[in-house]
Amino acid sequence: MKVHEKINYVEFPAQDLLKTKKFFSNVFDWVFEDYGPDYTAFSNQGLDGGFYRTELTSLTNHGAALLVFYSHDLEKTQSKIETYGGKITKPIFTFPGGRRFHFTEPSGNEFAVWSDT
Repeated sequence: MKVHEKINYVEFPAQDLLKTKKFFSNVFDWVFEDYGPDYTAFSNQGLDGGFYRTELTSLTNHGAALLVFYSHDLEKTQSKIETYGGKITKPIFTFPGGRRFHFTEPSGNEFAVWSDT
């Protein structure tokens, strides 16, 4: 949805577009549209976006923003992430309002998942 002066799109680096696409398709049911060999886009995921081929990674310890997914079942989501090649970088911890963990996907970008249960 295009809303005037609101965040509309996000782009991430990806060292391996095929592995990244497979990971997000399997874990989060994302569908991609390729725009040449070096770019792929996703939509209808709460925020539209894409991945571009590069050797860079998006990590919070490098100052990157952290995108956080919500899950009704944190442990089940963590299991899927590990099954499909994600690496847990911060195990489940509590914070005011819920619990969360951080992970990297196969191209090395960091994300998090939280739950209020």
